[in-house]
Amino acid sequence: MSADLPIRKIIHVDMDAFYASVEQMDNPELKGKPIAVGGGGKRGVVSAASYEARKFGVKSAMAGNLAARLCPELIFVKPRFERYGEISKQIRRIFFEYTDLVEPLSLDEAYLDVTENKKGNPSASLIAQEIRERILKEVGLTASAGISINKFIAKVASDYNKPNGQKTVNPEEVLEFLEALDIRKFYGVGKVTAEKMYQLGIFTGKDLKQRTLEFLEDHFGKSGAYYYDVVRGIHTSEVKPNRIRKSLAAERTFSENLSSEVFMLEKLEHIAEEVARRLAKSKVSGKTVTLKIKYSDFTLQTRSKTLPYFISEKALIMETAKNLLYQETLQNSVRLLGISLSNLNTEAEKKPEAKAVSVQLKIEF
Repeated sequence: MSADLPIRKIIHVDMDAFYASVEQMDNPELKGKPIAVGGGGKRGVVSAASYEARKFGVKSAMAGNLAARLCPELIFVKPRFERYGEISKQIRRIFFEYTDLVEPLSLDEAYLDVTENKKGNPSASLIAQEIRERILKEVGLTASAGISINKFIAKVASDYNKPNGQKTVNPEEVLEFLEALDIRKFYGVGKVTAEKMYQLGIFTGKDLKQRTLEFLEDHFGKSGAYYYDVVRGIHTSEVKPNRIRKSLAAERTFSENLSSEVFMLEKLEHIAEEVARRLAKSKVSGKTVTLKIKYSDFTLQTRSKTLPYFISEKALIMETAKNLLYQETLQNSVRLLGISLSNLNTEAEKKPEAKAVSVQLKIEF
């Protein structure tokens, strides 16, 4: 790892089974029981599972009927996203007491750059511990944290001592930590990529590090350079407190497949209305409308149109979505429809990234 690389103090905070934990906190009768947030019917999908349910193999994005077979005692709870958002804001208020460099990834996780912080505390590990203790005391939920020199390692580390734990990877431990890491633990290596790496004899960070840049680019394209760098502790992405929204969307999965465009238009009306509401709330508009169609055989199709002007009104969104729906014949009956607006007017607000600043390797963590 080059001594010229910026050495920051980054914390990745990840709430433990967030949606499920909120439900158990708000309803004491659910504590200690296997619960799944989401639908348990034929078309239901698990959004989150409590740790009690995970012991049975239940996990997010799993079909509800499969989850119920794995865990017969499973309790399905309807998601309450407004409540989760409310709790998330409480947690973020705690983050901002330590640093303004907070980059939320979702409602339940965020990066914090505490290289310089409002508490004047030189130890990122102690800051992470204090933040976790405050979340438990003030909100009532547990959180886990990873602490290291960059976002990549901090995110990997936050998963190590879950739930309700933390792990620090000090600067001098980074290379050894990465070499010993199972390739499946690398953030950005999904199931398909992991299988491909296995076939190439890459099972750990050490195996990955032995491959040349050319080899990785030949087999993984543009991602090859990313894998080559991160296993060497090189990941210069900064914590961006004002992440620019690139798109805004809404979608619906139907209890019964739709085969008539007339019924689809009715559903699209509600979806367009939801997109318009979210645009108004975020005070943005966009030029590119994309219609998402998932067929009954689970194949996915998207159709897009870029307009010469920004729109945010439901009528214009719906008109464009309707044209996209009739653009070509549907391949099959439809189980999901979605509308997204991209090419937003926030793109003009992008600012050039600050140049990386070199920091000496020996810093207190």
